[in-house]
Amino acid sequence: MKMRRDEGGWALIALVVALAIVAFLARDALSAYLGRVTRASVPPAAQVAPDAREAAGAAGPSMQPHVERARGVEASVAREFDARAKSLEALDR
Repeated sequence: MKMRRDEGGWALIALVVALAIVAFLARDALSAYLGRVTRASVPPAAQVAPDAREAAGAAGPSMQPHVERARGVEASVAREFDARAKSLEALDR
């Protein structure tokens, strides 16, 4: 089925209108489902006084918890390696 040259734009317009209707209904359904949840423009954690930010330092968040976590993973991998090495040595005997 061939479309005439002047009918090609109507399909695109119909598609855009259909997408707008679906988006409106989805937004309406989600807001009804979630109970009109509102979102604050600035999270409470970001509402810290400027002096407290300067006291925390310009370096930003500390990487210490991540380093400790990585060391814990490294230690558990080393323990697993040692346990498997011991079990393989026991099998060789």
